[in-house]
Amino acid sequence: MSQINQIRNTLKQLLRERQLTYKDIAEKLDMSEANIKRIFSTNSFTLERLEQICELLQMSLSDLFIIAQKQTQQLSQLTKEQEMELLADTKLLLVAVCVRDAWTFDEIIDYYAIDKHECIRLLARLDRLKIISLLPNNHFKSLIAQDFRWIPGGPLEKFMEQEVMVKFMAPKKEEPWTFRFYLRGRYSQTSIDIIQRKLNQLTKEAAVLNQEDADLPLHQRQHFGLLMAMRPWEPSLFENLRRPQKAT
Repeated sequence: MSQINQIRNTLKQLLRERQLTYKDIAEKLDMSEANIKRIFSTNSFTLERLEQICELLQMSLSDLFIIAQKQTQQLSQLTKEQEMELLADTKLLLVAVCVRDAWTFDEIIDYYAIDKHECIRLLARLDRLKIISLLPNNHFKSLIAQDFRWIPGGPLEKFMEQEVMVKFMAPKKEEPWTFRFYLRGRYSQTSIDIIQRKLNQLTKEAAVLNQEDADLPLHQRQHFGLLMAMRPWEPSLFENLRRPQKAT
């Protein structure tokens, strides 16, 4: 990610944490809200504009640059111990997922059966686990990267395989598929590498979109699952029809 994109994303996250909007910035800078949206969408920040926005956030330009730099060092993978502690407490895992998806403190306790004091304790545990940075007034900053991956063969991956993926592939009657497509074939290693590269790119694009949508209020965002998988495989009903291989 380019440095200016990182600065923009950091600004958007800080504005959300402080519940400030583009309208608030427009009033501060004596500009139209449309112009502020354009500045953010095109990354056309001047140093003067950045400094004015930082004043609204009650921080200095150097503070902004330090936070942006720290965010480039976000965790893309947890340790086995961190994964096991998350799985040992369903509410802790839930709050960790909410934090990663840019929920606010009030949104978490309004939507789920977790009271204020319990949520504070859970956030404190996530802070000790280095998954978030706990800030004053129940604000927090996620230290988990959008392209986070669990440990191959680790506790979270096993949990996903046993508890999530099986249920994901068997939706309830009132849960329609938004998109479902299965493709099989016989590919060369070169083609396999190309497909894997494109799938990796799609996961990165989905992560960026999730980060951008974090600026929207919770009621404008839906829970969605996106599952992508690729491995050598043949349906057993085909495999059972194979001819025995002759000895060489």
